[in-house]
Amino acid sequence: MFKRYLDEQKGNPQQDIFDDVGIMHNLSDERLGYPTQKPVALLERIVSASSNPGDVVLDPFCGCGTTLHAAAKLDRRWIGIDVTHLAIGLIRRRLTEAFPKMTFDVVGVPRDVEGARELAKQDKYEFQKWALSMIDAQPYKGGKKGGDGGVDGYLYFKPDGKKTEKAIVSVKGGQSLTPAMVKDLIVTVDQEGAKMGVFLTLEPPTKGMVAQAAAAGFYKPPGDQQWKTPFPKIQIVTVEQLFQPSNPIQMPWQDNSVFKKAKLEKPDMQAKLDL
Repeated sequence: MFKRYLDEQKGNPQQDIFDDVGIMHNLSDERLGYPTQKPVALLERIVSASSNPGDVVLDPFCGCGTTLHAAAKLDRRWIGIDVTHLAIGLIRRRLTEAFPKMTFDVVGVPRDVEGARELAKQDKYEFQKWALSMIDAQPYKGGKKGGDGGVDGYLYFKPDGKKTEKAIVSVKGGQSLTPAMVKDLIVTVDQEGAKMGVFLTLEPPTKGMVAQAAAAGFYKPPGDQQWKTPFPKIQIVTVEQLFQPSNPIQMPWQDNSVFKKAKLEKPDMQAKLDL
């Protein structure tokens, strides 16, 4: 028997320092807005070195889903876990955009109104994040919990295909609803320079709230040909409507390039994912 010891062989052993993978800077084409996002190439190398095609890759703190994305590209199956609904919503959108023919299950998120009500009882802030993810809204990032001034999220749109406008989103989960809440949203929309407002509520609105929203009038996008019908300036949307096939929010979605999309990957891939 002939033994060979690596430390006696010619050449350098494989190192754990990767200097040929570009950093994830603010202008990177991959960046989706998640603070701890890593380059796909980095995770591809790690997945390739530690698994074979057909294996199952587990990421128990999957953040924005880069490990899952890399595993899918390399023909692995995967399971991803994260504690926040903000991350789960981002992963779901990312995988759908990158692998449009892929099917996957999202476990542990509300699937009906009762599930949403239970989440609101457990953690109202996670309920807000989940509700915002259901309409692809960006969460408010202005400070600590409770210090948002009535703003829970933003919806961005380009009515003329050029200039970006915004809508304020206010989420209410289980509170006693009053017309004053809608009035506060109207004031916030004007103060923020937004064009529209969305009042997203777990419980059905009162007649007074509906009347208050209607009194706010309409938003007429620029251009006479593209948008002939104005849009309600303040729209009340219930959680029940979020589970309907069609989008309950009426906005001039002229250009959705405001949202950073994941790169299309292997459109013919079909796989199964449990989140």
